[in-house]
Amino acid sequence: MSNQPNIILISTDQQRWDTMPPHKPAWLRTPHLDDIRRQGIQFTRAYTDSPICVASRTSIMTGKTVFEHGMFSNGNTSEVMGHTETLPGQLKQLGYQTAAIGKMHFGPERCRHGFDEMILPSDYYKEMERSGSPLQPMRHGLGQNELMPGMATVPEAQTLTSWTAEQCVQYILERRDPTQPFFMWCSFSKPHPPLDPPEPYYSMYRNCEMPEPVIGDWATPDKAPPGFIRPQKQWSNDIIPPEILKEAKSAYYGLITHCDYAMGRIFAALQDLDLFGETLIIFVSDHGEYLGDHLAGCKVFFHEQSAAIPMIVRTPRSWGSEHSGTTDDGFALLADIMPTILEAAGGTPADDITGKSLLPGRGERRKRVVAAGRTREEPSVLCLMEGDWKYHYWPEGAVEQLFNVADDPYEARDLSSDNPDKCAEMKAALTDELKIRDNVGLENGELQSRPVDMESDRELRAQFWAGYHTEWFELDVRH
Repeated sequence: MSNQPNIILISTDQQRWDTMPPHKPAWLRTPHLDDIRRQGIQFTRAYTDSPICVASRTSIMTGKTVFEHGMFSNGNTSEVMGHTETLPGQLKQLGYQTAAIGKMHFGPERCRHGFDEMILPSDYYKEMERSGSPLQPMRHGLGQNELMPGMATVPEAQTLTSWTAEQCVQYILERRDPTQPFFMWCSFSKPHPPLDPPEPYYSMYRNCEMPEPVIGDWATPDKAPPGFIRPQKQWSNDIIPPEILKEAKSAYYGLITHCDYAMGRIFAALQDLDLFGETLIIFVSDHGEYLGDHLAGCKVFFHEQSAAIPMIVRTPRSWGSEHSGTTDDGFALLADIMPTILEAAGGTPADDITGKSLLPGRGERRKRVVAAGRTREEPSVLCLMEGDWKYHYWPEGAVEQLFNVADDPYEARDLSSDNPDKCAEMKAALTDELKIRDNVGLENGELQSRPVDMESDRELRAQFWAGYHTEWFELDVRH
């Protein structure tokens, strides 16, 4: 099938939606993302429906939402997907060779889930150890969940970000079969903590005016939903001094630019073979990062900082330029990536794939987004988005939040008290949506309500964990 395009999915880990226009800081350098955005379609209302790594990646691999694949948090992906019905498994049946390069976060770590070839961060750490270099990565002691600034302990060319890009370059130039189309997932581990860019990225934004943290009128420790504020206290994100937070943001943005510049190597390899213009390129992040907003760090919950993601689809030039440089403000989800790629490859998504193709002319976007965040066995928060309205329901304490994200994109003003009728309308709609999603979060047909669990508060404080791992840890969670 000579008309099948080569396809590259590029993902970053924990990159916020406001690192792209219209909210992108003027000083943030992302020339390669800007390039494919000007050539493609930017989806300005793209989301993950469960803002955590494994849940998001499972949606990409299955074309299903979190309610359908059931992986609400980090866990063993082999429990919910196999090898043939996955995105690479389906592409293989369409004649594609497939490669996964970078962080996959599958479980067990070496489970390929249909990929022909898989190169992981653990390969990088083993390679660095065997090199005998006195400079080794991740020797600063920062954990994988700490909102603290640091610097890489290896030079730029020896970082995991650069190594991941070079593995992609080698695949394009040396390892693939040129007689077959290929699908490559390039998965960068950054800007996920530790926030440890190498130079020059460490210093790149230190003198820039960082955005002030957005602290919602609901986000103070005495007002925030218990399920939201508890992990922030657990990780001490709520007491980070402004001076340190400014440095953490500088490091975070530096990591984004490092990923962007590394993408340039991949694009160059494609251009060397005259493949760049005819390759379908999709860029996305798995979820966002609070980055100090609402006295929070990390992700999991469904405020824009955590759940809204950057997303670009750049189609081959031979498909026409009608949609180049355009935006789509309809809802898009990570589950939409699989049907988009399958249709581009000449396939037909299976009936149980509920994602919607993002290719131009494929009909209207979905009208609603239903989402869930989970920190334990039960959902910690449930959410419904419809139009400009977003409704959060926190079962612990039965806390409601209502926001208008068109007027208030950072969700600083909780409108639930001022709009009881709208709040009730959204609550009823969320309840109805959950009834057709196996009643997740419901009890006797109503949204679950749990008492505030102070014992959990003490327990979580006693079990503090900031993502500490050495480079020899057995799971794909090192960054």
